[in-house]
Amino acid sequence: MDENKVIICRCEDVTLKEIRNAIREGFTTVEEIKRVTRSGMGPCQGKTCGLLIAKEISQMTGKPMEEIELQNIRPPYGGITFEEVTKGTITENDK
Repeated sequence: MDENKVIICRCEDVTLKEIRNAIREGFTTVEEIKRVTRSGMGPCQGKTCGLLIAKEISQMTGKPMEEIELQNIRPPYGGITFEEVTKGTITENDK
């Protein structure tokens, strides 16, 4: 099996080859790689691929894993309170 065809981010179909290319181009943080490849931007928000990318950065740059900063995890949408749902206070502009 070609190691470069291994899918690192299953949500966005980002391969190991794409991650390695990004690192070779000088993107050496998980956040930078997220922005150029879309890895970690899917529904899991990088919970699965974030550590795999950090490990690859560590191996390719020689940086210890402890020094690799993980990406910011943001929910894909904002929450609403149960009260707002029951009162119907959400308007078309809120969507």
